[in-house]
Amino acid sequence: MIRVAILGSTGSVGRSTLDVIQRHPNRFEVVALAANQAVELLAEQVRKHKPGVAVLSKENGLGRRDDLPPARWSEGREALLEITEAPNVDVVVNAMVGSAGLEPTLRTLKAGKRLALANKESLVAGGRLVVEAAEEGGGELIPVDSEHSAILQCLEGYEMSAVSRLVLTASGGPFRGWSREQLQDVPPSRALNHPTWAMGAKITVDSATLANKALEVIEAHFLYGIDYDSLGVVVHPQSIVHSFVEFVDGSVLAQLGFPTMELPILYAMSYPERVPDGVLQTFDPVKASPLVFEEVDRDTFTLFSLGERAGREGGTSPAVYNAANEVAVEAYLKEDLQFPGMGEIVSEALDRLGGKPVSNLENVLEVDKEAREVSRELIRLLKRKA
Repeated sequence: MIRVAILGSTGSVGRSTLDVIQRHPNRFEVVALAANQAVELLAEQVRKHKPGVAVLSKENGLGRRDDLPPARWSEGREALLEITEAPNVDVVVNAMVGSAGLEPTLRTLKAGKRLALANKESLVAGGRLVVEAAEEGGGELIPVDSEHSAILQCLEGYEMSAVSRLVLTASGGPFRGWSREQLQDVPPSRALNHPTWAMGAKITVDSATLANKALEVIEAHFLYGIDYDSLGVVVHPQSIVHSFVEFVDGSVLAQLGFPTMELPILYAMSYPERVPDGVLQTFDPVKASPLVFEEVDRDTFTLFSLGERAGREGGTSPAVYNAANEVAVEAYLKEDLQFPGMGEIVSEALDRLGGKPVSNLENVLEVDKEAREVSRELIRLLKRKA
């Protein structure tokens, strides 16, 4: 029995993880659930899945509640981090949103546990620290992103010395083929209407701007220790091919499947074993056809280009990119910022704060805080000029 803790259980990936676990009661057991502040939804999950521990990372006055289902309830950041080191936890699924997931990622790996990582921002912001934490504690880092799961599956049995290139696919989002002029006044409701994936608001906007794909490029650099010159991206609107791996002899392997997060979640928790699952859709190549591939429009989707720049610069740049993008997306969703303005904010933050060396967690958190402050001030200035 694999004992699983889910951080961010009330989000889309967290809920999908619970659905997968529920289908395999003889293989997985939920022992801990954690959410940010959605206490009612978390309570509903506790009633259904009966974990021994339930945590709200944001203080929410739990001590005044007497109607919560049986579990050891606690709140606060430290309570969340305790889950990552608990002796009765085998796998931690980090499905948190944003750079808040970095410290739980580090603590899980240092504790020598398997980390099923859906929180790409933590690897982006603290990539070298994450790699070092895994080496220090002996933890195992398995990606949950469909693209990185695809790469992992294609690499099975091969050393990285046999690989010449990794190519990630991007759906292109709801604005594929649009011009910069067309994107000027596009409202958040349009950005949240993704053509192939059902995800949370932040990651859906990131998909619309292609920032999500830039984050995944940086992730791939750290996950597989591969140079940026050997990382590519193509737009693939059907989201059937999740990634390609090109080998030194010219052979190319790809992992295909209809869009679902449940397959990479199941694979991450059971890796390297493949677990039969009758619910996931049987692949029909006729229904999947035709498959289309296109170049990324870097001039229109500037957040992708800025993410590539941040990755290549290294140091503080990926953390600045991630933090500034989070603030910009939040402002866009509140309609305090236009769609192209997100790129402008991130570009200015990178110019001011990027490219400095990173030495430890405190350094990353300090840079993250500073980038958020700078980005919020830039947004305030833009609003005053409007």
